[in-house]
Amino acid sequence: MDYPIVAESEGVKINPEKMEIDKLYHCVFKDKVLLFFKDQNDMLNCYEIDEKELVDSIKQSVSPDEVERILQKFIEKENLNH
Repeated sequence: MDYPIVAESEGVKINPEKMEIDKLYHCVFKDKVLLFFKDQNDMLNCYEIDEKELVDSIKQSVSPDEVERILQKFIEKENLNH
């Protein structure tokens, strides 16, 4: 399956029909990381991250699993679970 999120110079293209429910997708656009997921109600959710250290780490990642590990470490470090 093609990745449903594509960042191009003119913007981000999203193909929600190709997205699995509750799976996290990401892309880097203009020095920001955009996170997307489709919930159980088929609603598309989007989050924007612009923290430089986190964006740089994600830019260097090689797989979606690695991106999830980077995000989980950040959540734990910043104590964002509570």
